[in-house]
Amino acid sequence: MTSVPWAGPEWDDPALTQLARQLRDAHRAVAPLPAPARRRLIRHLLAITDLAKRDPGLAARRLETFLADFHETPDVG
Repeated sequence: MTSVPWAGPEWDDPALTQLARQLRDAHRAVAPLPAPARRRLIRHLLAITDLAKRDPGLAARRLETFLADFHETPDVG
């Protein structure tokens, strides 16, 4: 067994890396919200994350729509 530190995923796909970063940032943006809103938005983000496993292109479009709606809502974003 080697003790080489993990350097991240072994793919070299900039689109997947960007999608992963956007999902991470979206989760960070939702985290400080009040519990009822946070739970609803996190469920939505988890559905997008699950979709990314099967169809990253569609997941990226859904995340883009989610973020646009999130930032337009005065109470939330």
